[in-house]
Amino acid sequence: MEMVFSLAAVSFAVVFLVCLWRVLNWAWFRPRKLQKCLRKQGLKGNEYKFIFGDLKQLTKTTKEAKSKPMNLSHDISPRLLPFFIDAIQRNGENSFVWLGPNPMVLIKEPGLIRDILTKNTIYHKPFTNPLIKLLAEGIATYEEDKWSKHRRIINPAFHMEKLKHMVPAFYMSCVEMLGNLEKKMGDQGLAEVDVWPHLQQIGGDAISRTAFGSNYEEGRKIFELQKEQAQHKTELMRSIYIPGWRFLPTWRNRRMKKIEKQVQALIRCIIDKRVKAMEAGEGSKDDLLGILLESNFNEIEKHGNKDFGITTREVIEECKLFYFVGQETTSVLLVWTMVLLGRHQEWQTRAREEVFRLFGKDKPDIDGLNHMKIVTMILNESLRLYTPVISLTRKNKEETRLGDLMLPPGVLISIPVILNHHDEKIWGDDAKEFNPERFSEGVSKATKGQLTFLPFGGGPRICLGLNFAMLEAKLVIAMILQRYSFELSPSYAHAPTSTVSLQPQYGAPLLFRKL
Repeated sequence: MEMVFSLAAVSFAVVFLVCLWRVLNWAWFRPRKLQKCLRKQGLKGNEYKFIFGDLKQLTKTTKEAKSKPMNLSHDISPRLLPFFIDAIQRNGENSFVWLGPNPMVLIKEPGLIRDILTKNTIYHKPFTNPLIKLLAEGIATYEEDKWSKHRRIINPAFHMEKLKHMVPAFYMSCVEMLGNLEKKMGDQGLAEVDVWPHLQQIGGDAISRTAFGSNYEEGRKIFELQKEQAQHKTELMRSIYIPGWRFLPTWRNRRMKKIEKQVQALIRCIIDKRVKAMEAGEGSKDDLLGILLESNFNEIEKHGNKDFGITTREVIEECKLFYFVGQETTSVLLVWTMVLLGRHQEWQTRAREEVFRLFGKDKPDIDGLNHMKIVTMILNESLRLYTPVISLTRKNKEETRLGDLMLPPGVLISIPVILNHHDEKIWGDDAKEFNPERFSEGVSKATKGQLTFLPFGGGPRICLGLNFAMLEAKLVIAMILQRYSFELSPSYAHAPTSTVSLQPQYGAPLLFRKL
């Protein structure tokens, strides 16, 4: 018996020492080793602080910046990335910061950005906290072979030929939003309206119709749950993830897992109905889910093996992405475009003249939308000044040479998109001004062929929904300009805030006048 107890004690001691070593290595030895390696290569950064790194200062400066609105200026980087801007000013552009025990190297040089975004087999998207994936996995989080398979199956849903069949769904969603706007108009055809919730609704309605053929009301529960999940994700990204923490029954852990189960069940119900209909002989529909299911079926049939397709669980994850990203990207693009046109009346006039020249007061059609040059220039400039995602993060999975740097495996790399979008060395002296004319000859000419315009990412992993978002935004802007003129309300408070995407912290009240 004593021998059994002795063996148990030894086993416990060994397990304890192994766990202790892993914790100490994660919290102290590895960060110190990485710090020494980065400094040897000429990179500057703060001295590593046990476990927290720079997170306390980062959180403090971000909270201070969000505590009040800013002046009505497009120079929004100091409000969004105050800690990172301060780090660059102190340590130079070749520097690093600490996200807990993980060093993050800041990369702004366009040539290096191209290397990072095009070599997607080397630089992966990091998810240090597994709970973050509960918002949505899918093609946004997969890597290498699994990513390639999903990309191949999903691609057909976003071909322009398929998207043009979704214009009627965009149109119906916009008609409903404009009907709600009309109800707010007084006898004089004038009203102050916070367009932000309306644009969120139209984004949600449009993605519900185009993804599943349902309307916004049927998708409302999924949107509400995904919106709450996104808030939890934002909080998690600002905190340190301790390995194993996700298994503890904290309130947030339990809530995020409960939301995940509810969203899974709601979307599975939609998919099961569609699959039964297809098995009963109904043709696949021209919505995103129908195209995805048909593409998946064709891929399996082509190879005669289910392994070449994606599972029902994976279809659900892709649908969660449709729901969340589809609504989020378009609504934030639209709200900042409306704010910009409300402030810059001369461009609103030019855009309206183009809309009337192409459509008059008729329903916008796909051919006209594809010939909207002025509106496209305005949308691109809006994406430049108010990019939906203000930074991109990658992580090298092996020792990698990046320019003059030799990065040890597992280093976080940050591409501060908003800083590049506002960089005078790239865009000229008016980089922080609204000037759609810079895109008059297209994005490639404006960027001189460099990878410096990244509202939808870049390289092989560029967002599949780019054309989807731009087409919907063009239609909505055209229909609003046909009916109303608008300007910023005196009650508008300029406060761009980055949650999962760049949003107006206090909404976007505009003064609308019927034409």
